[in-house]
Amino acid sequence: MHDMDIVKVLANKGYILEPDALDMLKGSRDPDELIGRLLSGLDPSAFIISGKDVARIAIKPAATGIAGTPPDIRILKDITNNSTCIGDYDEFVGYFRNRFSILGDMMRNRISSRPIESILKKKGMRSASSSEKNEISIIGIVSDHRVTANGHRLIEVEDQTGSISVLIMKDSDICDMPVLLDEVIGVTGVPASDGGLFIASSIIYPDVPYTNVARHSDEPAVAALISDVHVGSDTFLEDNWLSFLDWINGDSVSDQDADLVSRLKYIVVAGDLVDGIGIYPGQDKELHILDIYDQYKKTAEYFDQIPKHISVVISPGNHDAVRQAEPQPALPEEIRSMFRNDNITFVGNPAAVEIEGVRFLIYHGRSIDDMVSNLPGASYSYPEKVMVELLKRRHLSPIYGGRVMIAPESKDHFVIDPLPDVIHSGHVHTVGICRYRGVLLANSGTWQGQTEFQKRMNIQPDPARIPLVDLKSGEVSVIKFGE
Repeated sequence: MHDMDIVKVLANKGYILEPDALDMLKGSRDPDELIGRLLSGLDPSAFIISGKDVARIAIKPAATGIAGTPPDIRILKDITNNSTCIGDYDEFVGYFRNRFSILGDMMRNRISSRPIESILKKKGMRSASSSEKNEISIIGIVSDHRVTANGHRLIEVEDQTGSISVLIMKDSDICDMPVLLDEVIGVTGVPASDGGLFIASSIIYPDVPYTNVARHSDEPAVAALISDVHVGSDTFLEDNWLSFLDWINGDSVSDQDADLVSRLKYIVVAGDLVDGIGIYPGQDKELHILDIYDQYKKTAEYFDQIPKHISVVISPGNHDAVRQAEPQPALPEEIRSMFRNDNITFVGNPAAVEIEGVRFLIYHGRSIDDMVSNLPGASYSYPEKVMVELLKRRHLSPIYGGRVMIAPESKDHFVIDPLPDVIHSGHVHTVGICRYRGVLLANSGTWQGQTEFQKRMNIQPDPARIPLVDLKSGEVSVIKFGE
């Protein structure tokens, strides 16, 4: 439709069109359809159509979503109603065997590994045969690592057949490669003459294949990634949150954002809807709402204001009313029932969800604490760099026995398999976005101002900033709400 045609159609209906409104109409995918909705949605007493009028109408599509299409959400992996853990010793053994089996198989597809037992059998021999001087590979779980008096690194690696000490020379190319307790790695090198020591030349992570290609949606849908709302805290940024709700409901939308919001079809929440009760000593002094159920009632009121054409996926975090041990199930029914809209899907933490054909791995991100404490150079200011290290290890929480309490389920629900297209985390209250071998990594910040704990730790949060993912193109925008 040409400019004059648009102006003429609306003039015949008694309306005057402002220039910014004309630009938005002619730039829309279907001007005729949008003009029809505009005419039916305008105040009958109005006679001037502004850009804000067009934006308000444009972002209120049919109740089933963009262009009348229904939401497309499929849960792929979720611990909810599938927990088998009771805490027996055998369960811990089975948990690590499952971790080793899955991650070991990933690496066996790339390297031919030998069991540690076959290397230990050579112990006591004065020298290796010529064939044994050739490099071989082993795969195992890291059970210990330390630095020797001479500055070399000594790593203890074990599999189901035994354990062996791996020596990394201080002048080798791999000396600075980070190795974490309890992670599964592959090591290539040669056994020492007595067979009790393995001298490493390379370290292999399960990692993401270079050939990995991200999936994309056929629909031009947008997903907003949020986390760490912390309703109930006295530092909850209510004004910023209400600005976000106004934005998705068509109020205070700039011309620049109008098309983006018109395609907003999903909101994915990576935990900590509320601030909770008794999460840390002295928390009661920093609460605005002292009762956990009142916190969720207020949260439900907020989420009930989200338009019904937008589907919401909610995963819990360590401040939510679920077990602290991970993996965590979805919020209990007595809390879910507080949310009146039927556009919400509740899942556990972590959870794998397919949205419009794009695979999301949602994980609150508490293991980032352990990674920052144990990974050289890791920082809360750059959570996306920590997420890359987790992805390289194909595991969301490789360190066992740190800040993350891990329930020994029969299957290791933290193994990143199959590969997602998007990993969405939160927890650390800072925004970080990057791509690694076709996977989008996004940490989505917070809706809470700086807490007393963060002041003591010199952590600067990134409040009220939302990453928005275009599921068709894969592009990411970050929108900030309020000051």
